[in-house]
Amino acid sequence: TPFWRKLRAQLQPRPAVPSPAWISSRVLADSVDLDALHLLPRIAWDAAFAQHWRPGEGGAREALDKFLIEAVSDYPGDRDRPDRVGTSRLSAHLHFGEISPRQILWALWEGAMNARSASREKGVETFLRELGWRDFSHHLLFHFPNTAQQNLKPQFDGFAWARDNSDVLARWQRGQTGVPIVDAGMRQLWQTGWMHNRVRMIVAGFLTKNLRQHWLHGARWFWDTLVDADLANNTQGWQWSAGCGADAAPYFRIFNPVGQGERFDPHGDYVRRWVTELANVTAPLIHQPWKQPDILHRSGYPSPVVDLRESREAALLAYRQMRGDSV
Repeated sequence: TPFWRKLRAQLQPRPAVPSPAWISSRVLADSVDLDALHLLPRIAWDAAFAQHWRPGEGGAREALDKFLIEAVSDYPGDRDRPDRVGTSRLSAHLHFGEISPRQILWALWEGAMNARSASREKGVETFLRELGWRDFSHHLLFHFPNTAQQNLKPQFDGFAWARDNSDVLARWQRGQTGVPIVDAGMRQLWQTGWMHNRVRMIVAGFLTKNLRQHWLHGARWFWDTLVDADLANNTQGWQWSAGCGADAAPYFRIFNPVGQGERFDPHGDYVRRWVTELANVTAPLIHQPWKQPDILHRSGYPSPVVDLRESREAALLAYRQMRGDSV
């Protein structure tokens, strides 16, 4: 909050400088071929890439215009709803430099000036704050470069993570945890290279708290599968979720994925889209289908990999022990 307040006071919208009329380019004698850089992903998650993304400056501007026309006014509420198109989808374009934060700032300012309304202005301010989180992450990584591999809060170096479990980790990666909102997010990630931000927090909390696997496992998986995989944002997001980063969510704030699903995907549309085994299950049962075991039997959907209540209590116990509290 102090970072954002200072940054917000300094923001002054300005139009982008004109494109240069001519750019000098030459091939250096020691250049390498593009294929030699091995830029294609190590994990073949990108088969359906073209269905979801239009790379380049044109795609970035198209996404921004769509957001300004269709979503910015409702952004404060809809940004948490994975069942709606309520976010900008600009993160990958920002990461690859196809659009800049200042270009977005100018477009938001112009749009707010040309179509003034209380809801639009609130939406603009809320979205600007999210861009501020991006800058905050980059400042953190600059000043604390070791955080890509190490806890920012050193007391978490003594936290009792569960033993590495490749089977549990694989079920999380493949969207087979038996917890629908988690599996929907992980399958959206695998099929599109992107995941809704609210769901990113849910799946990260589930991995680091209910499964108590080290946050680096999640950070590395996101790095391999996200189109918008940005070292600063990815590091900050995972440390925030695990409770060991700057301005982090308290470790004892453990999302209940069932409650999160019922609140932010109330009709089950998001789950139904990505977890096709549950396509015929209605809300609210779609968020906890194990309540009726015949649903799991008919659909082939797995039982939960972990008991949500027991795993929450185990995580809280580990947190108290790290702090040296009496138990």
